[in-house]
Amino acid sequence: MAQSKKQKQKKKNRKKGMQPLPIMEPNAAGIDVGATEMYVAVPPDRDPDAVRCFQTFTRDLNELADWLQRCQISSVAMESTGVYWIPIFQILDEHGIKVCLVNAKHVKNVPGRKTDVSDCQWLQHLHSVGLLKASFRPADQVCALRTVLRHRDALVKLSSCAVNHMQKALDQMNIQLHHVISDITGVTGLAIVDAILAGQRDPKVLAELRDKRIKASEEVIVKSLEGDYRKEHLFTLRQSLEGYRWHLQQIQECDQQVRQMLQEFDSQVDVTANPLRPPMRRPHGVSNPGLKAYDVRTEMYRVFGTDLTAIPGIQALTAQVIFSEIGCDFSKFSTAGDLVSWLGLCPNERITGGKVLNAHTRNVKNRVADVLRLSAQSLEYSDSFLGRFYRRMKAKLGPPAAIVAAAAKLTRVIYALVTKRQAYDDTRFAECEQKHKVAKEKKLRAQAKALGYELVPIAA
Repeated sequence: MAQSKKQKQKKKNRKKGMQPLPIMEPNAAGIDVGATEMYVAVPPDRDPDAVRCFQTFTRDLNELADWLQRCQISSVAMESTGVYWIPIFQILDEHGIKVCLVNAKHVKNVPGRKTDVSDCQWLQHLHSVGLLKASFRPADQVCALRTVLRHRDALVKLSSCAVNHMQKALDQMNIQLHHVISDITGVTGLAIVDAILAGQRDPKVLAELRDKRIKASEEVIVKSLEGDYRKEHLFTLRQSLEGYRWHLQQIQECDQQVRQMLQEFDSQVDVTANPLRPPMRRPHGVSNPGLKAYDVRTEMYRVFGTDLTAIPGIQALTAQVIFSEIGCDFSKFSTAGDLVSWLGLCPNERITGGKVLNAHTRNVKNRVADVLRLSAQSLEYSDSFLGRFYRRMKAKLGPPAAIVAAAAKLTRVIYALVTKRQAYDDTRFAECEQKHKVAKEKKLRAQAKALGYELVPIAA
């Protein structure tokens, strides 16, 4: 009987010493996620029809999970495509099937024909031979909090768009109020805009509504309120103001929901027995109406078991973003370096032929990395070890690289405090400071010697 081409190729591969990869996960499946269809591949010996297509309705996804259980599948690999993976992830998790959510860049197929069927089969093959690594996903309770806070961030951005529309309407009427006062959504700005929409047009009467803290004089405000009040621009101003206030209400409701969700987390420290120390510095920045809903700093101290705001540059909202994106359990990251790498705050060296082609950081979109970069940038005038570290890196590498280096340093400090439940102590960096001082002195002596001078210490 004539042998098939496939069997002949297998014999050739054996002669050349090419052995197939060992199967590490025999009960593995692969899913190609789509908006309307899911293509699923299981091992060929589990079902005559090893590749099936399911629609994305809830009933069909439950049938998909039941079919995988009949095929004795215990682990499934799929790409994190948009938000389409979330429903099937949750359904498979409820059925007790482990889901390996992988980065799409890590599962690119070899060149050739690309179809949904071949993609799911490729995922199944890579997962079965142990070549896929699951992406980090925090606990469900943390994911729920993360969803609400991300929605809150979207509402804040929408409210800023409403403020821009208000300013545009005022510009079209040539009312320069928002150029005279610092914040049009403050006490003075909202009072004057409300009066304008109520029908008041006298600039002097409107200027009397200014708050005593306004630095601009009454005469300047009167001049800024002389404009061309047209109906169409007043209409857009009214709608923009209503949109801004509606978004503020939604933000406050989100804050109340966040407060309730935070109370469901276990306390890592007894706040009554170990009260939080007063803040070392006043929080700076624009006042946020949502901060009055609950004490963010105390809640973060309770759930983390340590006060992250004691670290220079870290604010209460920064700690809240870290908790909502990672949680208080850092056990998924075996070392602080793993966490730094996950955030994309370390060099990504590409070496070939002994030559470094590129050592830039990876392009990672991560909310924690973003807030840590902002925290690192605020260290420029900090009189602490982290502040001095940032300034040294800035002089040596430039501002962008210094921000990344300081953010990585902050990540390591946060990792140590959270995993060990310790309080921040700036004196622990005394050894590092001493080493830097010795190295600096050695460098200065070498420079002086090269110029024909000798350094002499000043007598105490």
